[in-house]
Amino acid sequence: MTFHPQPSAGAAKLWAFPAPERAELSNGLTVLRCHRPGQQVVAVEINLAAPLEAEPAGLDGIATIMARALSEGTDKHTAEEFAAELERCGATLDAHADHPGVRVSLEVPVSRLPKALGLLADALRAPAFPEGEVERLVRNRLDEIPHELANPARRASMALSKELFPAEARMSRPRQGTQETVEGIDAAAVRAFYETHVRPSTTTAVVVGDLTGVDLDKALAETLGTWTGGAAEPRPMAPITADDTGRVVIVDRPGAVQTQLLIGRIGADRHDRVWPAQVLGTYCLGGTLTSRLDRVLREEKGYTYGVRAFGQVLRSAAPDASGGATGAAMLAISGSVATEVTGPALEDLWKVLGTLKEEGLTDAERDVAVQNLVGVAPLKYETAAAVAGTLADQVEQHLPDDFQAQ
Repeated sequence: MTFHPQPSAGAAKLWAFPAPERAELSNGLTVLRCHRPGQQVVAVEINLAAPLEAEPAGLDGIATIMARALSEGTDKHTAEEFAAELERCGATLDAHADHPGVRVSLEVPVSRLPKALGLLADALRAPAFPEGEVERLVRNRLDEIPHELANPARRASMALSKELFPAEARMSRPRQGTQETVEGIDAAAVRAFYETHVRPSTTTAVVVGDLTGVDLDKALAETLGTWTGGAAEPRPMAPITADDTGRVVIVDRPGAVQTQLLIGRIGADRHDRVWPAQVLGTYCLGGTLTSRLDRVLREEKGYTYGVRAFGQVLRSAAPDASGGATGAAMLAISGSVATEVTGPALEDLWKVLGTLKEEGLTDAERDVAVQNLVGVAPLKYETAAAVAGTLADQVEQHLPDDFQAQ
């Protein structure tokens, strides 16, 4: 049988992360826009400066309830009417709260962008926070908590945060609150939290998509630009402190057929010059199926379906005058192993870490990691949503607009 010769790949095209244009509306709201030809679904990310550490004492989870309640009715539409209007636009609207603040995400066909921006502006400018809807969201959140406690990965994450951070620190407690704190949330408390922390002067909107023929300035001025609110007092970020003393914490789950392993500590954030090396090291340790951890624990020993190492920025502040690092990231290794091999798996995992510490990475590992991380970037950032999400991350972490492109 004669086969056609294998085609040869052409030279890789040069690619760079797109640079946004920065502007400010008359009400002080910051806008980052990025024209991406061919992306007919526009992604909008809204950063609200309502961090978890701003939640009132005893009301952990109120930022999550507020975020979910933004789309549950406005001064113009009931919750049902608002959902129907979004559907007519072919749009999706989601919101969540995390340590840096509240993030609202909108995706909509470019032809319906002005209408969808109007709905988004209504949700930010004049949310109704109806008592019935807030009560429903609180009940839903309370229903979620038992499921989270039954999830080994979530239980391990909660235990790690509780061990690492001091009890008075918001980072030591579940992001979306506990049963005790969520039960105390009502519509009045949600509105008070909104009125204290949500305003245009501390908000950033990121808009990414094919903006050909779109008068974005006009659309923004007539929607988000109509939102009014006073200036906010600067809120300094509390120092992130953690106890990295080595110890073992066991969360007993009788009858479990697997052991969830989670090893973690605090590391540098993106403002620190060691961040690129940290990314490479984490990738080589447990970022792929061919990483060191999987090579030993999965391929050689058969203890697990996979073990992953990752770094997640917790919160960052703008660099101080000295230019030093101002935030922190969680560096962690996570995976499940059969219960009966928990001890041997931990021993082998520790050996892998020890070898990496003593010998470092090989040149071959580094080269492959760089090639993979750089090579996958055009696919990773192919959609407008991926670009918008990354730009919004940069805003949350007080990074320059060209950080990802560097």
